[in-house]
Amino acid sequence: MSLYQEEREELKALEMWRRATVTGVRREAPDLSARQMALMLTVYLMPAPHTVRGLAEALNVSKPAITRALDRLSELQMIRRKPDENDRRSVLIQRTVRGSVFLREFGELIVEAAKKL
Repeated sequence: MSLYQEEREELKALEMWRRATVTGVRREAPDLSARQMALMLTVYLMPAPHTVRGLAEALNVSKPAITRALDRLSELQMIRRKPDENDRRSVLIQRTVRGSVFLREFGELIVEAAKKL
């Protein structure tokens, strides 16, 4: 693939993401930061179990930054925290129905944006 073709593909991908994001912010749905979205996608698409420490390592972000993002996602009921039965010092991060619906709908926005390119 030539440099021109690679650049063109990158621009198409960015335009698809832009369209999906613009449509997403127009919906009656929470407007997540990039960090919150990355965290959601990691929790929902990567195999469980998820902990603050594991998410911080996976995203290469500090534990306090993960905790702040999780606080917001918890307020929105997109994720749930649950004590780890095997290690009381640890908290497991779990999916919720609301979070699943949010990501499924956002995935649909991406598919629609891709069709329009």
